[in-house]
Amino acid sequence: MRVSKLFTKTRKDIPSDETSKNAQLLIRAGFIEKEMAGVYAYLPLGKKVLDKISTIVKEEMNSIEGQEIQLTALQPKDIWEVTGRWSDDVVDIWFKTKLNGGAEIGLGMSHEEPLTALLKNYISSYQDLPVFIYQVQTKFRNELRAKSGLMRGREFLMKDMYSFTRTEEEHQKLFLEAKNAYERVFKRIGLGDITFFTTADGGIFSSDFSYEFQTIAETGEDIIYLDRDKNIAINEEILSDEVLSKLGLIRENLEVKKASEVGNIFNLGTKYSKPFDLNYVTEDNQLKPVIMGCYGLGISRVMGVIAEELSDDKGLIWPEEIAPARFYLINLGNDQEIVERTNEVYKRLIDEGIEVLYDDRDVRAGEKFADADLSGIPYRVVVSKNTVVQNKVELKSRVSNETELITLDKLIESFGVKL
Repeated sequence: MRVSKLFTKTRKDIPSDETSKNAQLLIRAGFIEKEMAGVYAYLPLGKKVLDKISTIVKEEMNSIEGQEIQLTALQPKDIWEVTGRWSDDVVDIWFKTKLNGGAEIGLGMSHEEPLTALLKNYISSYQDLPVFIYQVQTKFRNELRAKSGLMRGREFLMKDMYSFTRTEEEHQKLFLEAKNAYERVFKRIGLGDITFFTTADGGIFSSDFSYEFQTIAETGEDIIYLDRDKNIAINEEILSDEVLSKLGLIRENLEVKKASEVGNIFNLGTKYSKPFDLNYVTEDNQLKPVIMGCYGLGISRVMGVIAEELSDDKGLIWPEEIAPARFYLINLGNDQEIVERTNEVYKRLIDEGIEVLYDDRDVRAGEKFADADLSGIPYRVVVSKNTVVQNKVELKSRVSNETELITLDKLIESFGVKL
């Protein structure tokens, strides 16, 4: 990618009603554009980050034999009436409308009901179970508060996965596999050290506890009580002596932290399978309801949390595995020798399969350096008169700010990927 070819531009101004740090930074860096409160368009660099997070999530869901599908966003009223969740008294975040013929429909805010109804066509025997099914899809929720940028959207990208099992023991096995997969996701995307498994209320999804993954965040909307030694936490909404005793935690050992939810896991039991008569025949010819679990992860929300927490006064700081590029390449000066050398560096890196954003604009060096920092790309590579003379390039880390002169061959050896 060449910066001169991007239709987007960095900017100093932001929408006057945008108060969240993550959205302000992402808008200024040209990663997203605000359409309305809680609704954002993803521009080329932002789409790359979103896709990379999504790819990591899919890889980890596939690693536990998740099967990817794509369900519909338009949801018929009758399916949701089976469980009572069409009612605004039960779920007050629906976006609803009517077809020309008068039939009511809603925009999918979750997919327990439609997937359970769908699986009645495919599950009938113990031999059909267990299964993990997931999708990465845009969800719609009419949130009352949508002032946290990507961290609380009305339209957002989510991975929702559902497990269907024969027994509680089998469910708990898959539940643990999903928990471990989530931990791998958060480690890979750079949130592993500040994200904790948290017990919370099941809300509209489950009558049991839910289990959240909460990332420590000063702007987070939740309060958690954290036991660092055990690496688990409790959401403030369920904090009680009874719950502490059940989890084997001591109140005096807990740290109080603000946090943002980035994922959740629900034990659904037979809450949805029984209303839909999703049953299976056992080996000894008994008819039993399927046991279910639900596993959500907000992909666009995670992007917002990373922008919020892994940033500084200069701009974004993307973890390497999800950054839109590995290197931000800059030429200092338009002398033919410098431009030719920069073009050579760009081509070599691209040929080695290394993603590069090449700032080839005819603008001041300070503007290029500022945009490099704002973009959050992990490494800045500079070609100048000095580096050309030494047959090297200047390499600077966005995280550590350490700078070194290095040969192009050494740079490729250190950062190259095997094609």
